[in-house]
Amino acid sequence: MSRGRRTPPRRSISVEEDITATSCTVDTGTIETLQKVLGVFDENLTTVSRELGLLSHVEGTKIVLEGEEAETGARVLSSLLSILRAGETVDRGSLLYSIALAREGQAFDLGEVMEGVVVVTSRGKPVKCKTVGQKNYADAIRAHTITFGVGPAGTGKTYLAVCLAVAAFKAKEVEKIILTRPAVEAGEKLGFLPGDLQTKVDPYLRPLYDALQETFGFETYQKLMEKGSIEVAPLAYMRGRTLSDAFVILDEAQNATREQMKMFLTRLGEGSRMVVTGDLTQTDLPEGKTSGLKQAVSILKGVDEIAVCTLTEKDVVRHPLVMKIVRAYEKSASKSEPEKKRRKGEKK
Repeated sequence: MSRGRRTPPRRSISVEEDITATSCTVDTGTIETLQKVLGVFDENLTTVSRELGLLSHVEGTKIVLEGEEAETGARVLSSLLSILRAGETVDRGSLLYSIALAREGQAFDLGEVMEGVVVVTSRGKPVKCKTVGQKNYADAIRAHTITFGVGPAGTGKTYLAVCLAVAAFKAKEVEKIILTRPAVEAGEKLGFLPGDLQTKVDPYLRPLYDALQETFGFETYQKLMEKGSIEVAPLAYMRGRTLSDAFVILDEAQNATREQMKMFLTRLGEGSRMVVTGDLTQTDLPEGKTSGLKQAVSILKGVDEIAVCTLTEKDVVRHPLVMKIVRAYEKSASKSEPEKKRRKGEKK
C-alpha cells in the first residue's frame, strides 16, 4: 500500500521574510555623516524602515535597505544627505517630508531648496525655505506683482511673505511695508473691548507684529513704525488709498468679502507688490457670505503678473502633529461634502 505524500506543517511567515528581496545601498561617505543620517539611537533609519516596510542594516559608512520600497528608501536617505550638505540639520519634520515626496516619486533636492536665505533675523538666524512648496511660493513672490498663497495652517504663508517684505525693504526695492487683515472674530464674540481703536484691533494683527519684530528686532521695528515705514492696519483702512512703492500683505484673506477683496487689489500703485494669504478651510465669515479669496483665485488665475501658489499639508513646518490634524480635517470634510449636497437637494 502506497503512502500519501506528507504535507509539511504550515509555518507562520514573519514580516521580514515576507519582504521581496530588493536591495539598495546608500554610501554616506563618513562615520560622522552616517551618525547624522541615522539620528539619535538610529531614530531616522527606524522611521524610514517602519514607514516603507523595509529591513535595514549598516555596513561601514553604507546603509543597506531591503524590501519592495528599497529604491524609495534610498531616495529618502539621499534627500537627508542633501540637507546635511546644505549645512542644515535633519529633524523629524524634514524626515517625514522627504518620505512623503519620495513616495510620490518626485525628483527633488531638499538641500538645494534650503540653500537660499530669504532674510537674516535680528538675532542673526537665516530664514530659509523648508519645502518645495515654500520655495515655489517664495520664487513666485519675487517674480510677480501679485501673489496668492493659499494653504492650511502652519505652512509659513504669512511668515515667509513678511520675511520677503523685509528683504525687499532692506534692499531698497520698496519704501514701505503695509500689513493688513480683516478684523473678523474667529467664531467668538469679543464684545466691546476697552481702549482706543489701535488697542481694539491689535489682537487681530498680533501675528504680523510678531513676524516683523523677529525679523527687524524690536527697537528697529518701533522706529520704523514711528517713522511710518511700517504700517499695520485693518483691511477697512485701505479703502480710498493708492499704495505705491510698497510691499503689501493681506493676511487671513479667506475672511475678506468679495467687495473687500476687489477694493484691496485695486489699491495697487506703481512700484508695489502684493501678497494675499489665506486658508480656505478656516473661513470665519457669516454663513452665506462668499470668501473673497476663493472668488479672486478663481477669477484671476492665469492673469499675467499674478501667481497663485497652493501649499498643502506636506508643506506644514510646525509640529509634525499639525500635518496629521490638517489631513484628518480634510478627510472629514471630503466625507461630509456629499451629505451637504444631499441636504441642499432635499430643501429644494
